[in-house]
Amino acid sequence: MTHFRHATRALVLYLAALALTANAADQPSDEEAPAPDAAPAAPAERPGLPSRSEVMASDLLRQLPVGEVIELKTGTETFSALWRQANVGAPKGVLILLPDDGESPDWPRGIGPLRRQLPDHGWHTLSLSLPESERITPTAVTPRETPPPEAPTPEPEAEAEPSEGAPSEAGYLPEQTAAAASEPDDEGSAQQEGEAPVSAPAPLDLAERIDARIEAALAHIRTSQPDVIVMLGQGTGAYWAARYLQQANPGDVSRLILVQPKEPAATEEPLVQRLGTLKIAIGDFYFRTGSSVASARARLDESRRSRHPAYQQVGLQPIEGDRQAEQERLVRRVRGWLDRQG
Repeated sequence: MTHFRHATRALVLYLAALALTANAADQPSDEEAPAPDAAPAAPAERPGLPSRSEVMASDLLRQLPVGEVIELKTGTETFSALWRQANVGAPKGVLILLPDDGESPDWPRGIGPLRRQLPDHGWHTLSLSLPESERITPTAVTPRETPPPEAPTPEPEAEAEPSEGAPSEAGYLPEQTAAAASEPDDEGSAQQEGEAPVSAPAPLDLAERIDARIEAALAHIRTSQPDVIVMLGQGTGAYWAARYLQQANPGDVSRLILVQPKEPAATEEPLVQRLGTLKIAIGDFYFRTGSSVASARARLDESRRSRHPAYQQVGLQPIEGDRQAEQERLVRRVRGWLDRQG
């Protein structure tokens, strides 16, 4: 009986030792303690998407003959333009074409047919790509940040007081927080000790960029000393052409052609007022559709009030279902107006 008691006691002691060993193995050591949860990495910033005008310029470079697409430079940027020489021995002059907002310099309506067909009648053409307004500028999409999965919350056994040196929920000690708030960073100290940083120049607004492109186009064609320089604008391009001529008043641009003109979303001065101050020959071509009729009437009335010496308005009836015939008629009317100017 005594032997049985000793065996039972030994078995109990052995099982207790095994339980203590297993419990110790389950507890992580100080070296293996998990580090505080790191903050999720910020999503990589995607590069900005190319603008609409840049995409269209790349497409034209692949589609058009070599040498027809040229690059012009302003003080801050390089842009594409389409150049086509006159197919005659004695050219009459040069037309600078400005497309509507969002259109390419070879747009299939208006700008494209005019720039391709007028060279057969003695005119060089230089069609510009213009920067688009902000309302159609594509922007890079920032990917949504996916929050990390939440760890299961263990049931609290007892509410313990935080120790003095324990890290806070943000992963740093309270002393480190106070030091970071009171100590200036190295970059700030360097700026205080050295000179004030030079601020970057403010970006040009849309009107300034368009003016710079028109000036670059004029500088390019002036090298060949053409007899006549004509500016032709379609849609909002007509507004920008009139605005530039009103403000810059270049002496060698003698004619302005408007094709279905309209104003940008935000304008400093209405188009009708700008046209009233120009004293060069103006050909105003529009299609009799919708609000175009009322806008054309306002421009005609302003030309009469200002007693414009050489303003002519031409209304065209749209040809439903035959775009080619409609564009050919526009080219004929523009060419006829140019010929009548002498």
